[in-house]
Amino acid sequence: MKSLKLQKKVKGLSGVIEIPGDKSISHRSVMFGSIAYGETRVTNFLPGDDCLSTISCFRKLGVTIDESENGLRIVGKGFEGLKEPHEVLDVGNSGTTIRLLLGILAGRPFFSSLIGDSSIGKRPMTRVTVPLSEMGAQIDGRENGAYTPIAIRGGGLTPLHYQLPVASAQVKSAILLAGLQADGETTVVEPAETRDHTERMIRKFGGLIQKDQLIIKVKGGQKLKAASIHVPGDISSAAFFLVAGAIVPDSEIILKNVGLNPTRTGIIDVMKSMGAAMEIIQHDDCSFEPTGDIVINTSSLQGTVIEGDLIPKLIDEIPIIALLATQAEGKTVIKDAEELKVKETNRIDTVVNELKTLGANIEATDDGMIIYGKSNLRGGTVSSHGDHRIGMMLAIASLLCDGEVLLENPEAISVSYPNFFSHLNNLIQ
Repeated sequence: MKSLKLQKKVKGLSGVIEIPGDKSISHRSVMFGSIAYGETRVTNFLPGDDCLSTISCFRKLGVTIDESENGLRIVGKGFEGLKEPHEVLDVGNSGTTIRLLLGILAGRPFFSSLIGDSSIGKRPMTRVTVPLSEMGAQIDGRENGAYTPIAIRGGGLTPLHYQLPVASAQVKSAILLAGLQADGETTVVEPAETRDHTERMIRKFGGLIQKDQLIIKVKGGQKLKAASIHVPGDISSAAFFLVAGAIVPDSEIILKNVGLNPTRTGIIDVMKSMGAAMEIIQHDDCSFEPTGDIVINTSSLQGTVIEGDLIPKLIDEIPIIALLATQAEGKTVIKDAEELKVKETNRIDTVVNELKTLGANIEATDDGMIIYGKSNLRGGTVSSHGDHRIGMMLAIASLLCDGEVLLENPEAISVSYPNFFSHLNNLIQ
């Protein structure tokens, strides 16, 4: 599909949505099921392109993974059960897949090569290849391992004490996965708290991990045991409908079974600070990942400042937060978000340019953006630029536009939310 005519200005949104499974947790459920001993069952798995890339890679590593309507069945034989792949491991568009997989492969005494699509080819890999090389993995690739394709021969890892130069859950997770295979205790120190799904997964699969504020320690040689995983709804996907419910007049949306991990709820914190009319109903069973239902209504919003330690808790939601800010009174400033430059696109420039096309008063800065509200949006031709979150943000923006919006490259949305447009259409009054 090359382009899609989007729904323009609507009278209201109303309905209930069951948010699809969390992408980060879905990735990790496959990975941990593959390196644990026994049969892992996964329900509410996200069948998006990125997560399917993870399944494909682990099948090439010799893991039996069965897919059905009921979810996944993964037969793990521990780290030792992984086999040298006969084929190149293609991660597609998934940064999570390649960075975490490198952490696993760093401890395996065989050769693997990894590639991805053109977007992955531009994303920096030294943030994981440098610490993994320090632990003993032999890694090479384009520009000395900075970019794909990447080749790795692992095994014989020594533990590491590593201060993360950037707040990145992917880098942290890669080192922890390598640390589980090292001879001794590995320590990771974060500059700010990032999503902790990997730490929760280690515990869920029977492993031990210590966390003291920003210091995380894991011992090598642990044997993980199979588990049953129910993947909560992805708050990063819910964010698009949270914003839609807040900015489209005469709206009320109920989002069911949304993951409410406190390292991921920055979007909720920001929306509340801006005055969003939101109610959260927490579920009782929070033993693995906290979940709940969220009700969002049309809101009167005020601009705000988003910065500092809050950024890692909402880095993936910044594109839709920028749209939210166009409908708030006053100025919204987003800063300390340089990480946006190395996502699927340079999300600072892409968000600013695409929203400008639709009439928003927004400008880029070195580490974020400034949005002036409240803007009346118009029609135009926009593009996802192959970035799923940009595509969904623009689809929500079209609901406010006076003229017709044509979205180029809408297929990128299937990376994380294959049913996005059917869910959206069901809400339109």
